[in-house]
Amino acid sequence: MGKRYADAWSAVVDLLVANGVDTCFGLPGDDLELLRALDAAGLELVPCRDQRNAMYMATGYALQSGRLAVCALGKGPAVTHAATGLLEARESGAPVLVLAAGAPERRRGSGGFQELDQVAVAAPLVRWAHRVGHPDRVVPATVTALTRAMGPPAGPVYLEVPDDVRTAEILVTAERPTLPAPLAVEPAPGAPGPALAALRASRRPVVLVGGGMRHRNDGGVVERFAERLGAALFTTASGRGAVDERHPLFCGLAGLYAAAPARELWSSCDLVVSLAGRLEETAVEGGTPWPPVTVVQVNTDPGGLSAEFPGPRVLGDARHAVLGWSRALEEGGGDAAEGWVKRVADAREAMSREVEGELARAAALPEIRIAELLAALDATAAEPRVLVQENGLQDMWSYCFPFHAGGGSIVPSEQTPLGFGAAAAIGVKRAAPDHEVTAFVGDGAFLAARADIAVTAASHGGVLYVVLCNGGYGWLDAQRARLGLDADRHSFARPGAPPPAVDEGPGLHCRVLRDKAALTEEVRAARQFCSGGGTAVLMVPVAPDDIAPPIRDAEVVPQ
Repeated sequence: MGKRYADAWSAVVDLLVANGVDTCFGLPGDDLELLRALDAAGLELVPCRDQRNAMYMATGYALQSGRLAVCALGKGPAVTHAATGLLEARESGAPVLVLAAGAPERRRGSGGFQELDQVAVAAPLVRWAHRVGHPDRVVPATVTALTRAMGPPAGPVYLEVPDDVRTAEILVTAERPTLPAPLAVEPAPGAPGPALAALRASRRPVVLVGGGMRHRNDGGVVERFAERLGAALFTTASGRGAVDERHPLFCGLAGLYAAAPARELWSSCDLVVSLAGRLEETAVEGGTPWPPVTVVQVNTDPGGLSAEFPGPRVLGDARHAVLGWSRALEEGGGDAAEGWVKRVADAREAMSREVEGELARAAALPEIRIAELLAALDATAAEPRVLVQENGLQDMWSYCFPFHAGGGSIVPSEQTPLGFGAAAAIGVKRAAPDHEVTAFVGDGAFLAARADIAVTAASHGGVLYVVLCNGGYGWLDAQRARLGLDADRHSFARPGAPPPAVDEGPGLHCRVLRDKAALTEEVRAARQFCSGGGTAVLMVPVAPDDIAPPIRDAEVVPQ
């Protein structure tokens, strides 16, 4: 049974619909046949003004939903402009299909309009990059792209449809290929071996959850494993949101972002179990170096298994590993180390006291402090909710436990591109319309996404932006100060400068917060505005010295 399509984009979109795609992000080129095909199929395009932001939105959508996201681009500079977003999607393991236009085959090598070897540009940044060379290859190439994007391991793919292919009629004479179905496997008890032996021998274990456990922790299997093992539970930055942050064994983020009591736990542990993480630099370095202990690593991606640490490395699904190990530990008997569990509880209590002390110090100061702002956000938030973050000097406050992310968190990868969280929040809201979505960003990041935030506010809103205003780039300014460079000659931040201007229009509400007494009510009113589908922007001027304690303790900024 055959099917005839008027052009390539119609065939591609039909496959997207058949595989559950309902939204596309992007800034198409001047050939709008793709837009026509999307309209005909009932798929919505979230229009963007910047190709990087389009990629960030698609990445946020994919990370939040666990489903395929689609990003549409033009050709030539559109692809190079999106390259930073491709890098972020790859490092985050986000399943994103990039659909790009391309110069026609007959013009290759002629110096034609926007001609570029786009596959060569994209290939290092994606799981798979391909240019469709003939109309007969449109459907098979699209199915391959969908398969490669979802993995495992998941990640972005790049599919280029050149002009002479996109305008051609597509005839499909055979049955349309489907995506591979995953084989459901009942996890067996963990087989005897070095990994299980290390788990049984440990008396002071730590479980470190990476970003690959996102959407793989149904039923709280990781928390139950930590309970059975009696382990302190941490996440990497990318893994935040994969576990319940209110669990009594959860101690926050590892490495650079860990509070002092949590670092003390790390310094005395005797085993680290890394689940679906890459052991990235910020997770393993910070105020306290890792102790020389065995590290058990599990990852479906061989590239995610670090060779820098001693201990067993397991290539496989971390969810299955956790279930199997939990069953083996139950069958083998033995109890969790009660003394270690007590130390975990004591560390959590100490971290809570530190926050209380921070809030008490903040209360004595005239200006709004970031700890107070986070406390107000936590007090006014409903469930379910998602916190979308950046990675600047002062918005890193939101990485610090016990300020809760609640229903989840989306953070940039180790690449930390400027503006990721500000734009990704729009994709997150599209993926989770029933969630309260708060973007906690700096003013530099907000400016990078401001045009797209304004464009999407009326029809794709619902996001609360909390913008920390220090007049630029706080991290760079802190490093300038550390080296004693002149602030006038090297001006990376302008404390006290007016917050970025935002033109209030349909669906967009903006306030500058300066009154500490009105803080909670202002946040509550902004959340109410967002609940009606609008976008609210709260600008909060912040002092240069308002830096999260773990970052100060790590001595990466001047004291």
